[in-house]
Amino acid sequence: MKDFRTFRILVILAGIMGADGVILAAVAAHQSDAARLMPASSMLLFHAAAVLAATALTERGIVNAKGGLAAAFGFVIASGLFAGDLTLHHFAGHSLFPFAAPTGGTLLIVSWLALAIAAAWPRRT
Repeated sequence: MKDFRTFRILVILAGIMGADGVILAAVAAHQSDAARLMPASSMLLFHAAAVLAATALTERGIVNAKGGLAAAFGFVIASGLFAGDLTLHHFAGHSLFPFAAPTGGTLLIVSWLALAIAAAWPRRT
């Protein structure tokens, strides 16, 4: 059985990530000394698309449901950590917590690997 509520939540989160990515890009373009905001923007925009792709692949049954959803939520959490840390550092002068950005980056790598494994792992019928 497909959990359309979970898919809808992921699409909403991807939309928010995309909007935030565009906002950060605009701020970076109009503010001096905003070097941290462009990587934050890129991470959000790129992984918003990855969330949509992982959700669509999961919904269509191309990837294992548990792995596909884990990857999609991993992209959301990890991008939020990475971009949130850079953005907070820019505007407030401090990090979310020590190693927040590297933790987000590591979780992104793990999420990509989870998606690859979800594609390789056979579906249960």
